[in-house]
Amino acid sequence: MASIFTVHEASGYEQLMGRWSERLALPFIDFAGLAEGEKILDVGCGTGSLTFALARHAGLSEIGAIDFSPVFVAAANRRNTDSRITIQQADACDLPFENGRFDRAMALLVLHFVPEAGKAVAEMRRVVRPGGVVAAVVWDHLGGMSGMRMMIDTVAALSEGGRQLRNRYCFQPMMRPGEMKRTFVEQGLADVTETELMIRMDYRNFDDYWAPIAAGEGPLGKYMTTLDKGEHARMTAAVRDAYEAGQPDGPRSFANVAWACRGVAP
Repeated sequence: MASIFTVHEASGYEQLMGRWSERLALPFIDFAGLAEGEKILDVGCGTGSLTFALARHAGLSEIGAIDFSPVFVAAANRRNTDSRITIQQADACDLPFENGRFDRAMALLVLHFVPEAGKAVAEMRRVVRPGGVVAAVVWDHLGGMSGMRMMIDTVAALSEGGRQLRNRYCFQPMMRPGEMKRTFVEQGLADVTETELMIRMDYRNFDDYWAPIAAGEGPLGKYMTTLDKGEHARMTAAVRDAYEAGQPDGPRSFANVAWACRGVAP
């Protein structure tokens, strides 16, 4: 299995995470680097947050993008108007490209959903040329996502199922400090660097924050779909209380930290 991320509708993912991954794409590109004329591969493109951010750099010659989800691939292809971009369904652990095809392979918010994350890094290394760059970024679910942890911790306080969800959520692959760096080194990459990137998630109101979860998007959304109507309502009310924190419903802003890693193919 190449991904454990749950997606029902591309629009739901956009409200849950796509709008924030688009914001994270910019500092990630700065960290990974770009050069004129390069060919770039976006591994796990989702709805195209990184793909289309890359396309704003006119000097790139080619942008390949793959995702395991046909829902995401269809949504990204509907958005695409750039002839340099090719988007297809594929497995991050079995990339459909020859050795050394790209100058850089990049993965935005993907590796923590790949059970064999080391194999995905090895594939990214394989498809970049010698001297090319492999780069990835994942959220720090344990200590760096206050807004999402508020949801998860609230649900965990109310049920054993919620506690089990929190255990899985906080310790997905590649999320602990140094874990991506060790994996990059183990897969033979050189000059490996790991750093932190931060953005803010800004919500208009509770519905903007909670609606995609209530509709079943993402790991917490998948858990919510297993609850009966009464339990679903109880969880929703508790998360609303945490969001509002005794104040009227309205805008909230949360800082979110991600781990980013970069290495060079020998």
